[in-house]
Amino acid sequence: MKFINVLGAALVVLLSFASLNTVAADAGKKHHVVFHVTDSDPVKWNQVLNNAGNLQKNIGKENIEIEVVANGPGLDMFKLETQVGERMSEAVKSGIEMKACGTTMKAMKITEKDLFPGVTTVPGGVIEIMQKQEAGWTYLKI
Repeated sequence: MKFINVLGAALVVLLSFASLNTVAADAGKKHHVVFHVTDSDPVKWNQVLNNAGNLQKNIGKENIEIEVVANGPGLDMFKLETQVGERMSEAVKSGIEMKACGTTMKAMKITEKDLFPGVTTVPGGVIEIMQKQEAGWTYLKI
């Protein structure tokens, strides 16, 4: 029984090293991720920014392209008075793109002047997400 426990532990260690090598070998691949924000909850906004930043740290900024698309109530994240403004500034500086849904902006009577610096607009948030998915981007919704 002791031998089986030792063998099991050795297998876990070997599999751990194998997964590390996979990440290291994959480091040169360019990844593409689009986050979808539809919620006005600042806790979720922070989670999106945390996840995006962690992806950049773990994979390398040069190996990943990240876009955050907000529509519906999620557009509140991109307004000038956002509660995550400082964090969004850092994210934009690090290369994370912030895209606001033009359809939602029109419905909410929001102009580009109402948006946080660094946020750009797309005609439709769901159109942007559809196009990214069709191009092979990974879709993540928080």
